[in-house]
Amino acid sequence: MAVDSADTVFVLFSAALVLLMTPALAFFYGGLVRRKNVLSTIMYSFITIAVITLQWVIIGYSLSFGPSVGGFIGNLDWLGLKGVGAAPSTYAPTVPAQAFMVFQMMFAIITPALITGAFIDRMKFSTFLVFTLAWTTIVYDPIAHWVWADGGWLRSLGALDFAGGTVVHISSGISALAAALVIGKRKGLGNEPMEPHDIRLMVLGVGLLWFGWFGFNSGSALASGTLATSAFVVTHVAAAAAALSWMVMSWLRVGKPSVTGAATGGVAGLVAITPASGFVDPMGAIAIGLGVGVISFLAIEFKSRLGFDDALDVWACHGIGGTWGALATGLFAQLAVNPAGANGLLYGNPSLLGSQAIAVGVTWVYAFTVTFILLKVLDRVMGLRVTGDEEEIGLDLTQHGERVPV
Repeated sequence: MAVDSADTVFVLFSAALVLLMTPALAFFYGGLVRRKNVLSTIMYSFITIAVITLQWVIIGYSLSFGPSVGGFIGNLDWLGLKGVGAAPSTYAPTVPAQAFMVFQMMFAIITPALITGAFIDRMKFSTFLVFTLAWTTIVYDPIAHWVWADGGWLRSLGALDFAGGTVVHISSGISALAAALVIGKRKGLGNEPMEPHDIRLMVLGVGLLWFGWFGFNSGSALASGTLATSAFVVTHVAAAAAALSWMVMSWLRVGKPSVTGAATGGVAGLVAITPASGFVDPMGAIAIGLGVGVISFLAIEFKSRLGFDDALDVWACHGIGGTWGALATGLFAQLAVNPAGANGLLYGNPSLLGSQAIAVGVTWVYAFTVTFILLKVLDRVMGLRVTGDEEEIGLDLTQHGERVPV
């Protein structure tokens, strides 16, 4: 097919919206940490843009979307974007291959940035850089190939993931769990206050994430039109439903409707609708949003009982929220919404739920195992944590030589 100008503009604009989500994440996370670690938290997200952009151009895109080697990884035919130019590809037949490449780049950027919420306040910046580069190459790129690439084995199995519930959110959320277990608890946790320094900054970040998510999900249609419109609508609906259900849960549990809870609920709703956004109708989106507000809230309570220190609840929001969204796709998907998808269990096709469960299980096991091993190796070679004194002073000063004025 020939390049369509309207579709190309739509995909490029969507890519720009997804890029905005990474600094939005920096605001979201930055508002939730203590003042002495705000800049270090923001720096994690910002520098990921630079590191993963180069990784994606040089090798990541080829590993993720290049011609498949046994359904498990792309070969190196597209190393350095060789052959990826103005002509369309099979992935997006109405836009230049480079437009599809740069749209997918933005997903590869934000995914490792999500993990950082698990280890804020305590990871060495030098080790973080190596971890982010290695994790994207050996965790993200293979999973993206399995789920999205021509010939990817989970795609061939029939698993559906419209915009990254499995590839982005489960992989990052489960890797965050591994990171929290390996790096250990923050110094003083439970003995000193660790309240968010600026909830206003956090809510601003959530608002920008919500805005950017329309590019994340709607843009995954890879063409302007009815499917992009449907994805846009259900994305907004699910986020609204989850914000309300999380607020109600916090109201019932602690007696007051938490601002932080409502905002976090909105993010959880965006996470959960991501894999389903191109396959479900608005009523399905409401069910997904209401469900994740309860499920992810309870996951945080469960985490507290287990005692591991995933500081910003990446596992509960992205890992558990993404898992619910992927499984819910197997319940609520409809061919009437997207003929290229499949019907789910509630529309007469139980096999889709089975495919979704396999994709979820495999991603959980692979992401956790590889991340755990990678962090153990880096701890032995470079060290993961700053010293106790550096953690006490704060990473802004000890790692970057800067601080937020009081």
